[in-house]
Amino acid sequence: MLESFVSPYDAHVVEQFDRAGGVVLGKCNMDQFAMGSSNESSYFGPVRNPWARSRVPGGSSGGSAAAVAARMAPAATGTDTGGSTRQPAAFSGICGLRPTYGLVSRYGLVAYASSLDQAGPLARSAADLGLLLNVMAGYDSRDSTSVERPREDYTALNVNIKGLRVGLPREYFAEGIEPGVRKAVDEAVAWFKSQGATAVPLELPLTKLAVPAYYVIAPAEASSNLSRFDGVRYGHRAKEYADLIDMFCRSRAEGFGAEVKRRILVGTYVLSHGYYDAYYLQAQKVRRLIAREFAQAFEKVDLICGPTAPTTAFELGARSEDPVQMYLGDIFTVPAPLAGLPALSIPCGFDAAGLPVGLQLMGRHFSEALLLGVAHRYQQATDWHRRVPTETPL
Repeated sequence: MLESFVSPYDAHVVEQFDRAGGVVLGKCNMDQFAMGSSNESSYFGPVRNPWARSRVPGGSSGGSAAAVAARMAPAATGTDTGGSTRQPAAFSGICGLRPTYGLVSRYGLVAYASSLDQAGPLARSAADLGLLLNVMAGYDSRDSTSVERPREDYTALNVNIKGLRVGLPREYFAEGIEPGVRKAVDEAVAWFKSQGATAVPLELPLTKLAVPAYYVIAPAEASSNLSRFDGVRYGHRAKEYADLIDMFCRSRAEGFGAEVKRRILVGTYVLSHGYYDAYYLQAQKVRRLIAREFAQAFEKVDLICGPTAPTTAFELGARSEDPVQMYLGDIFTVPAPLAGLPALSIPCGFDAAGLPVGLQLMGRHFSEALLLGVAHRYQQATDWHRRVPTETPL
């Protein structure tokens, strides 16, 4: 749909890196319109995981994650709507951050689900993420959801682990998690305990409703946002058509891939007359309850810890014919966007097949400094983030 489109302006994040002296190397492959968890729905073909080329790198920012993991770039940017920086970071053995909603301007982002989209950095270490976030974060009047607040230095990283209350939700360590993932995350938790942190058992029973709520709200917003791609103003236009309506239909049919079409159809359905109250309104109520559940949890703990994904990177094509199975892989990443919370994924080990495992840390709104500081302390004591893929050509 946007293959030949050249933007007449830069996104806010790109402007910020230009001002800071950053060098933009190029654009990375990704799931079309950020809709996917494996980078297999890209118009340009799938991205392969540098750790095992037969496996996915995660999505939707899979190209960004693979580029950093393969040492093709020291850092990259991505967007996180339901986990699109954290999940590929976990699958690719690097670090990925989803900032608090509103901390980084969305100006210039291609909109998928506007109440969930947030730009975030991907890098090799938490320290590098702090450097990137210092540049990306800040108020922008062109984004109505941008939050005006005092600037922080995310490179300070001076966090004391002793006495830190780390929440361990029962639902994040239940059945369905691969043994290799569970083992690596348990060992990371044990390290936090050894440094004086207190493990606090939690229950977040609404976790099971996060995926269905997300996959109602996000497609609903996408069906509205993507209506602008009609072949008239910009983007792909069909070469042959009978009339205006036929041009709309042919342009969208040719320009959108199967996954994008699926989500547009779902979103249009849940917003249609007779179904709005039954689906979309109910999902928004569930979203509010999830946010309240997190707020209550953070009265007891300083951060929440668990696996970023229930599995390591799966084989290319393994879930292509089963969208529901693909969506269920987002169970640990979609709650944070629904609540507008910051979340971070860092490497914490490898499974028996030698594939990276991601550890997710979640915090209160605008607690990025704490999350990065904790992650940095962990990375000072471990070397998981320094491991280089064995299959990378570099």
